[in-house]
Amino acid sequence: TIRNMTRQDRASIPLIYTGGTIGMKEDPIEQTLKPFDFSQILAEVPELGKFAHRIDSYTFTPLIDSSDVEPKLWVSIADLIERKYNEYDGFVILHGTDTMAYSASVLSFMIEELTKPIIFTGSQLPIGSPRTDGKENLISSIEIAAAKDEAGHAVVPEVCIFFDNMLMRGNRTTKINSDNFRAFRSENYPLLAEAGINIRYNSSAILSPTDWNATPVFHKNLDTRVSILKLHPGITPQVVEHILCGNESRAVILETYGAGNAPSKQWFLDLIHKASEMGKIIVNVTQCLAGSVNMDIYATGKRLKDEGVCSGYDSTSEGALGKLFYLMGDSEDNETVKSRLEHILRGEISK
Repeated sequence: TIRNMTRQDRASIPLIYTGGTIGMKEDPIEQTLKPFDFSQILAEVPELGKFAHRIDSYTFTPLIDSSDVEPKLWVSIADLIERKYNEYDGFVILHGTDTMAYSASVLSFMIEELTKPIIFTGSQLPIGSPRTDGKENLISSIEIAAAKDEAGHAVVPEVCIFFDNMLMRGNRTTKINSDNFRAFRSENYPLLAEAGINIRYNSSAILSPTDWNATPVFHKNLDTRVSILKLHPGITPQVVEHILCGNESRAVILETYGAGNAPSKQWFLDLIHKASEMGKIIVNVTQCLAGSVNMDIYATGKRLKDEGVCSGYDSTSEGALGKLFYLMGDSEDNETVKSRLEHILRGEISK
C-alpha cells in the first residue's frame, strides 16, 4: 500500500542536474540552447508546486554532456549522495540520455545496501520546448522518489531509470532509440513501475534491503581497465589479439552471437586461450537485446567455458561494465573478481 503524502510528512527530494538536454532552454535572442538555472525550476515546471514535497536543486559545474561522462562524474554523484543521504528521502538525477544506462549501472554497484530511491531521468527534447517529454519524466521521477509504503519505507529503494512512463532497474536498461520518446528498454527484466493515470508499482520485481536501518556503503574506487570486443563476421586475428591480450586491460567483455556463440576457428580459440593464460577476466554477454548466454548449448560455447570465460548470463553490456568497474576496484585479484561475477549483487542478472 502506498501512503499518500501530506504537508506534515512531506518528502525532501534533491534534483541533481549533471547536464543533458532536459536542462536546456532556448535563448530568445541568440536562438541557441543554453542551460537554465534549476533553482528557478518552478518557473519552468509550475506543476511541481502542487507537490507537498520540498524540492532542492544541485547543479554540477561545469555541466557534463553525456558523451563526455567519465568515472570522476560517478564518484562526484556518489560523494554528493553520501553527504546528503540522511537529509533526503530520495534522489533524482538529471542526466543526458546517451550514457544514462552506463551511469545508472555503475552507480547501482557503487552503493551497497541502498535504502532510498535514486532515479535517473532526462528528456529527448529540452524542458523549455512546447512538446518536451522532460516535464512528465521529471514530475513522475519526483513522485516515485518520494513514494513510501505504510511502514514509511521507500517503495523503490533502487537505482533506476524513469523514461516515457516506465521505471526500469538501472543496471538492466539500454538506450535503444535516439529519436523517439521511448528511448530506453529493459528487455530482460520487468518494469518496476508504469505511470498511467496512477503509478502502478510491480512490487514483486523491486529489490528491498536486508536491513532498512543500515547505513549504505559507498564504493568509490573504480578500476576501468575494461575493453569491449564485439564479434562480427570478418573480424581479424590482429584486432582480436590487440583487444583480448593487450596490456592496457584487466578484463574484456566479449559481445558474442545469440546464446553466447563465437567463431570456431582455431586462431580465435588460441587467442582466447592466450588471454586466459595471461589471467585476463573475460565475460561473455550476448549481442541480442533480449535473452541470455548459455555456454553449454554449442561446442564453441563449451570451449569458451573450458578456457575460463565467465558467463554474463542475461546482463546488458552496460551492466557488465559497471559490475567489472566495481569488482576490479574492490580487488586486485582477478580470480576473486571472476568468482564474484557469478553472484547476483544488485539484481543485474538472472540465473
